[in-house]
Amino acid sequence: MTDVAIEVSVNGLRRRVTVAPRLTLADFLRVNLGLTGTHLGCEHGVCGACTVLLDGEAVRACLVFAVQADGAEVTTVEGIASSEGELSAVQSALREHHGLQCGFCTPGFVVSATAFLRDNPKPSDDEIREAISGNLCRCTGYQGIVDAIRSAADSGAERENHIEA
Repeated sequence: MTDVAIEVSVNGLRRRVTVAPRLTLADFLRVNLGLTGTHLGCEHGVCGACTVLLDGEAVRACLVFAVQADGAEVTTVEGIASSEGELSAVQSALREHHGLQCGFCTPGFVVSATAFLRDNPKPSDDEIREAISGNLCRCTGYQGIVDAIRSAADSGAERENHIEA
């Protein structure tokens, strides 16, 4: 197969690259761009560790081909914090509420929760649990993650986050 030229904005930086048609967005981000915060767990879209924002929507990067991102804006976990390195409300809350342990699933939770709170800034705990049901964690038992997302929502700071739809 012939490589394909694409243009994609990743974390605000426009890139023109040539990629193999079957290269996943996750592999493109990790291998081609060195953005290793996008983790590969199951590679079947089940675990949520590879979640990124594609034009503002949370997607599983293992299920999207890089060529499908042509012309799009991709935000990875590396693009969630401010350009000065200040953690987002979700990132800070996960740290404060012990919503992470080994950290493997954390990038997917950060990205998923950021998109969720952007769209639903005042969720119930049931809505939080539903929103993160597509992200798997083997360490925390989820209560710290739910508490962290609740705290980020209660702070209202995530509405001011620089991530937009």
